[in-house]
Formats: sequence, C-alpha cells, structure tokens
Amino acid sequence: MILADYHLHTSFSSDSESPMEDMIKKAISLGLKTICFTEHHDIDYPNNPDDFDFLLDLPSYKENLFTMKEQFKDQIEINYGVELGLMPTTLKKCSDFVKDEPFDFIIGSTHIVDFMDPYDAIYFETYPAGKGLAHYFEDILKNVSSFDDYCVYGHIDYAARYIKDPSFEFHYSDYSDLLDTILKTIIDHGKGIEVNTAGLKYGMNDPNPHHDIIKRYLELGGEIITIGSDGHCPEHMAYDFHKLPDFLSSLGVRYYTIFRNKKPEFIKL
Repeated sequence: MILADYHLHTSFSSDSESPMEDMIKKAISLGLKTICFTEHHDIDYPNNPDDFDFLLDLPSYKENLFTMKEQFKDQIEINYGVELGLMPTTLKKCSDFVKDEPFDFIIGSTHIVDFMDPYDAIYFETYPAGKGLAHYFEDILKNVSSFDDYCVYGHIDYAARYIKDPSFEFHYSDYSDLLDTILKTIIDHGKGIEVNTAGLKYGMNDPNPHHDIIKRYLELGGEIITIGSDGHCPEHMAYDFHKLPDFLSSLGVRYYTIFRNKKPEFIKL
C-alpha cells in the first residue's frame, strides 16, 4: 500500500475550496500515515477567466498548517510543502520565496508556457498536439537547467492531460532528445520526479508522467519518486493509489520516496 500522499491542495491554493482540516480528516479515514500539503505559488500567473492569482499567503498557510500538525500529531504526520509554478522569467523570485523557509518538500512544476496554461484551450490551438507538448518540454528543460530549489519535478507531462486530438499518441522516441536531457539534468542535480495520479483522474491510461518517462528515468539512474494525488478536495485524495504498486513494480520501481526537511527517505513498495 501507498501510505503517503505528497501532492495536496487546500483553500490556500486559488483553485481549491477545501478546508485543510477536512483534507486531514479524510486522509486519516483512508489510513494514510503521512501527507504533505503543497499549495500553489505561481508568480506572474496570467489573467484567466476564474481570476485565480495562484499567489500563496505564506504566513496564513504556515500558521494554519502548524496548528493542524500539532492538533493531529497523534493520528497522522503532516508535512509542510509548496508547489512552485516555474517559468524561466520567475526563477529568481521563486528562489527568494523558498529561501530560509523550513519546507519539508518543494515540487517544481511547469504550468505556464508563453503565458498560457495548457489547461486552457488556447494553448493547443496555438501549438497543436505534439508540437505543443514539445514546446512544453522545452520550457521544463530551461527551468531544470537554471533552478535547483526543488525536491522533485511535478507531473512532467502535465500538458498531455489536455490534448484533445484523438489521433495523438505519446511516443517517448518523438521527444527523446529533450526528455533524456531533462531527466539527466534532474538526476545530476540530485532531484526526483513525481508520479501524479491526477492523470488517471483525467481519463489517461497512466498517471503523469507516462510510463515510458518513468521507465527511462530509472534507466538513466534516477531513484527518487514521490507519489501524489494532486487532490484539491477530500474525495480526490490518494486517488487510485491502489493501482500503483503493481504499475510501478512492472516498471522496475522498488521504492517510493517521502521528504522531511527536504531530505528523501525511501519506503519499499
């Protein structure tokens, strides 16, 4: 069983309305032993119809989390994290944001490319399917080449969730130069990747990333893999975690990782 969910959002993230206490109580009911809240902080997120700014009120978030951590300490371990939305233009600001802050865990993610979120239709109208995914990977490469203040890179093929072209099929070989360089850079910097079950929630055959990306990460020597549901509400916590042990084992994964004080700890599947 997977007993740790390391990608969770509450009402401290612009796109969630869920109170932190509700998420914690759900995690306890699911039998989770460890959770890490990873609220969004996306500097310079573009204007959008929902008027989300994705800027984290860090003092309020921190105060609430540590109050909950103490309140529920005998029932579940609650760790302090953040998901940084990275763009080549905001990396210095992101470093300043996390500097000297005692996070247990930091996810680096790419949500915005050319001031567009692939979640919005305009992205794949501008860059159709395969080209749009390649352009997304190009920005990830820029980020991992210049930024080191993260523990794992989140949902590396996030953009693929939103490709509507029914004829599109992902083949690692189509992006191997880009992806190999991204994965080697992540590994060389001592960082990891995330397996994010929101891909399954969105109807994909795999979690994010695609199984060939996970397999290649292992082939290149990667070892750090965290598990997260990307849950924004209680009912999505630990989403389809029961499917992961067999799925990951089939790829050669033997351990998943949790972080405390930004240090990885390995747990046997």
